[in-house]
Amino acid sequence: MLACNSANKLSFNRFISNGDLVIIYERHDNMKPVMVSESSVLQNRFGVFKHSDWIGKPFGSKVFSNKGGFVYLLAPTPELWTLVLSHRTQILYIADISFVIMYLEIVPGCLVMESGTGSGSLTTSLARAVAPAGHVYTFDFHEERAASAREDFERIGLSSLINVNVRDIQDEGFPDEFASLADAVFLDLPQPWLAIPSAAKMLKQDGTLCSFSPCIEQVQRSCETLQTSFTDIRTFEVLLRTYEIREERMEGFSGEGNVANGSLPCKRRQRSDGSNVLSSSSSSVSTVMARPNGEARGHTGYLTFARLKCLS
Repeated sequence: MLACNSANKLSFNRFISNGDLVIIYERHDNMKPVMVSESSVLQNRFGVFKHSDWIGKPFGSKVFSNKGGFVYLLAPTPELWTLVLSHRTQILYIADISFVIMYLEIVPGCLVMESGTGSGSLTTSLARAVAPAGHVYTFDFHEERAASAREDFERIGLSSLINVNVRDIQDEGFPDEFASLADAVFLDLPQPWLAIPSAAKMLKQDGTLCSFSPCIEQVQRSCETLQTSFTDIRTFEVLLRTYEIREERMEGFSGEGNVANGSLPCKRRQRSDGSNVLSSSSSSVSTVMARPNGEARGHTGYLTFARLKCLS
């Protein structure tokens, strides 16, 4: 996992140690975070896994249970953390997060301000983007939620890059001490237009702002407020369609026969899932199949971007 030491240098833990957080990967839709403890075990449908067998192995290792089953031990990257974290609130997913980091022009060394923290999905990726010398200041009005996020950032090794604060940004605005220091501001609030004037004061000249809203009425109200101090106002909706790639056995054809296109007569058989396949009694071959994932996500929200107007 990426971490930042006191000398502002990036470090990558390539090998698993006692006390590390690992992502247990069973399949693409079944992963969970586990804290490694030398005296602990993991039990699942594949058997019993001893944590002590994991220590010293590199991240990405395939480890086996007492029954011969296996899982993979993955590093808790921001991408994987987004998929396994506890949902204290609705979160941003990878497609939106990638878009936000690109359009806010976040690079190493940036100072980024965020409200609200929520489950910390976006915050983890912001921290990695600004490392090693940058910093993320994130605010949430809910004290227990902020405390939980702070614990999560500690677990995944990003606490040196993130400050979690309890503050109602809609009512109070951002702290004056950050005026004109932020390279970018991100808002995920029910009424973002209330925080936009304060966000404008936090930004450096030519700084960028993004507001995430699930409803178009929120976008319209925000854009009206943005016109006072911002330019280049744009709104996007990111829709992602994923495909499932798998290898399947297909029945081959052999023998002789005068059939159109050179194919032999085949029998139709029904699979247990109700789908039909054509087959002959001859040998089978494997092939790679691709099909849209049945759980593709649709609308998550609207991303509105704007750039602070330069003083003439």
